[in-house]
Amino acid sequence: MDPQSFIPRRTALAALVSAAVSGTLYALNNREPAPRFTATTLDGEKFTNDSVKGKVVLLQFWATWCQYCRRDQPAVDSIVHDFPDKLVVLAIDVGESKKKVKQYLEDTPRACKIVLTENTNLAAMYAAKAFPLYVVIDRDGNIAGTQRGAGGEGSLRQLLKKAGLELEPE
Repeated sequence: MDPQSFIPRRTALAALVSAAVSGTLYALNNREPAPRFTATTLDGEKFTNDSVKGKVVLLQFWATWCQYCRRDQPAVDSIVHDFPDKLVVLAIDVGESKKKVKQYLEDTPRACKIVLTENTNLAAMYAAKAFPLYVVIDRDGNIAGTQRGAGGEGSLRQLLKKAGLELEPE
């Protein structure tokens, strides 16, 4: 068999693998319905798809040890304050103990709702393994966009714009 005949097959296989992997991200950015979720905050407040219908939801997957998550924390807190009645921000700490998270929050309080991995199915649904990971869900319960990695306040506001949420000009 001619060795040259393997090149198109390799190219085709690489394209298929790439399409399969990027297909997940494509679906997350094309107004697919958000998966059904439940989440209970450290304060005992419960959230589901139905309870947040009509509001924009920003999910932040984070960890106390993540320096990039810490860098984005003021941006997330600012956004929480700017949209108190239109936005629900759930910060899902992935893989850490309640004790560890509470200790962190004593030194570094957060303005958003804190959820532990054990109190939600969200981390598994979005395969959160690198932090921070942001997912924005629009008022109709569809995924409006995602962002992998820290990008600061401007980047988060652009993400929220995809769900139709932005500050009114003064």
